[in-house]
Amino acid sequence: MTPALTWQMLRDLKTSGLTQAGDRWHEVSSRSAADRGQVDRAMSAKLRETQESESAEAALRGLRRLSRNFQYLQTECGLVRTALNGLAGDLAEPQSQLKQALDDAAALNFTVREDGSVSYPATEVADMTGAKREAAGGNSQGDARLPLDRSGLGPPGQRSLHPGYSGFVPTNPNAAKAQEVADRIARAVRSAQEIDARYAKVLHGLRAEKGLDVTAATLKDVARDTADVRSTAGMHLAEGIPQDKDPAERKRWWDGLSEEQRQEYLKVAPDLIGDLDGIPAVMRDEANRRHLPLLIEALERRGGDDAKDKIDALRMLQDKLEKPSNPPMFLLGIGSESNGRAIVSYGDPDASKHVAAYVPGLGTKLDGDFVEETMKRAQDTALGAQEVDPSSAAIIWLGYDAPQNVDVMDKGDAQRGAPAYNEFMSGLSVTNAHEDPHVTAIGHSYGSLTVGTAAQQAGGIPGVDDVILLGSPGVDAQKATELGVGKDHVFVGAADNDPVTHLPSKREVGLGVIAGSVLGGPLGVPAGIEVGRDLFDAGNDDVYFGKDPASEAFGAQRFRVDDGPRMVFEAGLFDAHSQYFDPVKDQDSAESIAKIVGGSPEHIVREKHR
Repeated sequence: MTPALTWQMLRDLKTSGLTQAGDRWHEVSSRSAADRGQVDRAMSAKLRETQESESAEAALRGLRRLSRNFQYLQTECGLVRTALNGLAGDLAEPQSQLKQALDDAAALNFTVREDGSVSYPATEVADMTGAKREAAGGNSQGDARLPLDRSGLGPPGQRSLHPGYSGFVPTNPNAAKAQEVADRIARAVRSAQEIDARYAKVLHGLRAEKGLDVTAATLKDVARDTADVRSTAGMHLAEGIPQDKDPAERKRWWDGLSEEQRQEYLKVAPDLIGDLDGIPAVMRDEANRRHLPLLIEALERRGGDDAKDKIDALRMLQDKLEKPSNPPMFLLGIGSESNGRAIVSYGDPDASKHVAAYVPGLGTKLDGDFVEETMKRAQDTALGAQEVDPSSAAIIWLGYDAPQNVDVMDKGDAQRGAPAYNEFMSGLSVTNAHEDPHVTAIGHSYGSLTVGTAAQQAGGIPGVDDVILLGSPGVDAQKATELGVGKDHVFVGAADNDPVTHLPSKREVGLGVIAGSVLGGPLGVPAGIEVGRDLFDAGNDDVYFGKDPASEAFGAQRFRVDDGPRMVFEAGLFDAHSQYFDPVKDQDSAESIAKIVGGSPEHIVREKHR
């Protein structure tokens, strides 16, 4: 059994020894990472390229096993190092408190005994008559459970009574001081013992069985080990992250870390780094890929229908990330809160000269449709833009709660999402390698309202040069100039058969309901709405959230799109609303989006305003 930590052990502890031991573990972790890379790149890849046989396949299986072993060693050794660093950091505070208490005891001529109690000397005191009397010395035993402002006259047995009573015992003023010092010592030791016990449990769990063979179950243990270290040492790491600062300050913080410190965050606290605006894309991608299996496991433990949809989507996303992609995928954000979060870039947004960030709209959430269909819109945009300029990337940003039903008639989700979008865009600006990258904000459906709301905040959308609005129900603005980039840099795609681009204003909807009832038709029939338009919208250019972005009054640049199939009300089919990005279904729109994103808007095919 490990002996209990004493005040002498805490006093003499060299925390630098713990960090030095951590450095040795880091060396093993780094060597394992290098060896794994050698196995994967030089050995396995070459064998796959040059050999095709059963024996070659057997050799590849052996190499995959060796690679997993190196991966396991890299991660586990890194966790040991993080735990040791966390232990050193957490013990520093109680050690400092102890040393201060010992210094105070020495200054007062007190003696700290082996058991942590504090002895104080006798002294002369004056009673109420002025006569000198000797107050005996004593010994105070500390109690870590009592507050530091503990009151009292000293150790048990000492009393202060009026002179003349036979029970009078003069009070030694050193008694209270000694008690206070003894309590501080006890508190420091108890705190250190609790820290030591927590870390001992974690470090005990970081042990491999003999005859190391890394299986799927072993890798699941790695996830649990990571969670254990995070729960114990996580505060040590989290305290250093400038969460409340802007993306530029976060980037300066990250750039100021050593490579060892960065790796520690990536291994132990990937969730804190993966969604942090201002951190380079390649680092966010690595952090989120590490966090993804942990997030899936957490959702599996939670259970429920909502969790199942997210788990299915996350597994589909994981499958995509593990396969080659054109352009390469970067996972810039992931989360299970509310309707789910996912930010995916096709192409490196830090290395690209042209970057677009697309905000989806109504009904979007972290589910299978998002992974299979909505993400493809960003991929199609990136591929099209790269034909215009190869240095292009496109992002899908699901960093907010898009409305799922009747909430689409409310601006609340857009107002809550706009600040988060602006912070993300600010992060893109500070991490991009180009001095003045060309950045495009794209909003589709309700997402256009979110982009429009973000553009109208103080300072506008950071770094944005162009804005594209697709299938928009309005952006809470009357003119394109309100979006902060100039009307010549606001572009609109609106299909004539897209009902969302024809949504009547709120006043028109109200009157349409009344007129529809009076005319004997169903509530809100087109005939009633037309009556409303005649009375309240003489120019027929208002939509639900302000002026129609495709109208002449709004003043944006409208480009040609395919009108799409006519609406089928009975079946609820609105295909014209969902095909703007599709190069097969709407080549005109997809090409115009690509040209704007790729920096050649002068080549788009324009359309007359409504």
